[in-house]
Amino acid sequence: MLRRLLVLIVPLLVALVAALGVPLAFAVVQSEGQETYLDRLGDASRFASLAENALASNRRTALREEMVRYDQLYGIAAALVSTDRSIVESSRQPFPLSDPDVDAGLKAAFSGYRGEADQSVWPWEDKNLVVVEPVGRDSEVVAAVVTISPTGGLRAAILRQWGLLTLIGLVPMLAVIAVAWPMSRWVLRPIRTLDEATAAVAGGELDARADEVNGPPELRRLAASFNAMVDVVGRALRRQRAFVSDASHQLRNPLASLRLAVDNLAPHVTDDAGREAQRIAVDEAEEMGRVLDTLLAATRLDSASAAEPVDVDSLLATHVPGWRALAGDIRLDLDVPPGLHVLEPPGGLGSVLDELVGNAVRLSGASTIRIRGHRAGDHVELHVTDDGEGLSDEDRAQAFERFWRAPRHQNIAGTGLGLAICAELIAGAGGRLELHPATPHGLDAVVTLKAGESPPKDGVSA
Repeated sequence: MLRRLLVLIVPLLVALVAALGVPLAFAVVQSEGQETYLDRLGDASRFASLAENALASNRRTALREEMVRYDQLYGIAAALVSTDRSIVESSRQPFPLSDPDVDAGLKAAFSGYRGEADQSVWPWEDKNLVVVEPVGRDSEVVAAVVTISPTGGLRAAILRQWGLLTLIGLVPMLAVIAVAWPMSRWVLRPIRTLDEATAAVAGGELDARADEVNGPPELRRLAASFNAMVDVVGRALRRQRAFVSDASHQLRNPLASLRLAVDNLAPHVTDDAGREAQRIAVDEAEEMGRVLDTLLAATRLDSASAAEPVDVDSLLATHVPGWRALAGDIRLDLDVPPGLHVLEPPGGLGSVLDELVGNAVRLSGASTIRIRGHRAGDHVELHVTDDGEGLSDEDRAQAFERFWRAPRHQNIAGTGLGLAICAELIAGAGGRLELHPATPHGLDAVVTLKAGESPPKDGVSA
């Protein structure tokens, strides 16, 4: 966030400096160009005065010598041009009368007025400054003085002034950036700690707190509100866990006593209707026990640890024997390549696969259950596929709702919480659990998890 804030501030500072510097740069070009032009114009006017006297007396030697000395001293070519465009005197040969600027200046001078030269010379323009001054006035113009000045010195002077302006602009800009850096860090430090605390709370660390001391008052109030919210959530979760634990403890003993009492009624029931009622009561007591255990497991999801890498090979080696024993006559195929590692969901990937395989064995009516896995980019997909009856589109859409059971499974032992809990466990590791129809029939339960690094050698998840 600090970099993004500076990326926003620095261009604004650059734009502000440019808004002030660009007009100043134009002003420097105009000022330097005008100063040079006026200096050259003064020299040309002086030569025009000398030329007027020289032409009147027909003594041009002094004029020629003055032009030559001027050229040698300043490197500026000068010439006296008659109205027929012939050179009367010049400081060097040949003199470039064909230059477009010289031609335009002569036309203006011979018309009786001084032409306006382009006074703006940019540092990247390699051109000469041409000044043409008429000798005589109005209709009595008899010649014109032409000076051609190189602009290397002028362009160098402009560059020096631009460099000075740039330096003057950079100093305050760098000073502002130097102040903005620690100021931005001071402003954003509470946001960074708040972000870290939020991530910690999302990972299950309810004792994490944001910094309420440092930073602007608004952010301190935000951090205090966040900490108060975490306290409220923490108290609510502790009360929930305490309630579930107490309810579980308090209900287990009466439930066990009820089950024992119902079992003890069996010798005293003689008629068929009574034995059926006693059997139903036993089944209901067992169902209550399973529901109680499942609800307790569901409420423990919020206290589960963060996802950790697990070796799929080791997990399968631990669980496959139990699955084969559970499957009995159902064929169990395994097609998982070695070397797969995933980020295990809180509560264990093995528990999720146990639930999926158990559902396929108990509920699908399948003759074959296939477990396969493969790497898909930066994720790993594990499939538990059966060739049983499968589920309709509507049933698959409702299968992850708590306590939902397919109509044909109402008389089979179960709570309807297994898939819902598995989906929450997988989501807790940043993955997803999906149900798809298998080909040609059956159900394909797909567990998608992020691929992980190899777990430590001394810890094997089960």
